[in-house]
Amino acid sequence: MELLRKLSEASGIPGREEEIRELIREALAEHVDEISVDRLGNLIARKKGPGPKVAVAAHMDEIGFLVSHVDEKTGYLRIEPLGGFDPRTLIAKRVTVHTRAGPLVGLIGTKPIHILTEEEKKKKVEIKDLFVDLGLPGEKAKEAVRVGDPVTLRQSFSEVGELVSGKALDDRVGVYVGIEAMRRLSGQQADVYFVGTVQEEVGLRGARTSAFALAPDIAVALDVTLACDMPGVQEHQHITRLGEGVAIKLKDSASISHPGLVRFLIEIAEEEKIPYQLEILPRGGTDAGAMQLAREGAAVVTLSVPTRYVHSVVEAAHKKDIQAAIDLLVAFLARCHQADLRL
Repeated sequence: MELLRKLSEASGIPGREEEIRELIREALAEHVDEISVDRLGNLIARKKGPGPKVAVAAHMDEIGFLVSHVDEKTGYLRIEPLGGFDPRTLIAKRVTVHTRAGPLVGLIGTKPIHILTEEEKKKKVEIKDLFVDLGLPGEKAKEAVRVGDPVTLRQSFSEVGELVSGKALDDRVGVYVGIEAMRRLSGQQADVYFVGTVQEEVGLRGARTSAFALAPDIAVALDVTLACDMPGVQEHQHITRLGEGVAIKLKDSASISHPGLVRFLIEIAEEEKIPYQLEILPRGGTDAGAMQLAREGAAVVTLSVPTRYVHSVVEAAHKKDIQAAIDLLVAFLARCHQADLRL
């Protein structure tokens, strides 16, 4: 899990994924035939094969912020979100402000409850009301920080019982699954491309451009999905459950998985005794949505790692589900040239 720890704790908001890209390059350098980076910043690693062209995509970016204002009197920063946040999860968190001179630790603070009015207590938390405290006077803050500097949440990666937890498991756990699968894969018939995509959290942008360039026959997105198996949530709303296997996605807001690929994955999972569950996600999407529409279209499916507390710094996934995702992806890539894509 050391590689997953590095991926989780590294920083990379949409458009600034360079730290993650270098971790992937280092992890795959001795295991693939080619590695390239396109103009948008997608990393593309290839394992050559004579058969169908297959793209496996996992997004490198995490939700984060840009500095939108530096108060020269107080030193407080205002922030602009990149990606979807529940503002309630941001209160009393530490952040890293990535400046040209190096990283600075900041605090997202609020007025203490002791001085809140009754009206303020009822008010909904909004990002526009939040600020970052660098612990610096205004003049020094203005000198150190520029508008547009990236801001990421700070959280150490931890093993919690049978789970792993940290920031940015969405989608560093998908990146981890892709890397481990590419390391294990050998002798496959398919021409396999692993793509670490950029800017997924702001509109599936990297997947769109990379899939247009590669024009894959088959595309697999690797991402997290909601595991809502927790108190206060009815069973039919769980979507997935931790510890019950990799999720084979049927549909989400961005794509409908190719039925032939779904059937093929189920057959492989059952033959190989890999635990799996079927997933329907009512809201949200993955890189599959963009890859499905590239050029004349691709047959797509998403393999998801069930994850609790998504888009927070305590995202949590089960070790068995991560391993099941790796096992199923490796088995699929070894046999995907046999998939029946007829509708």
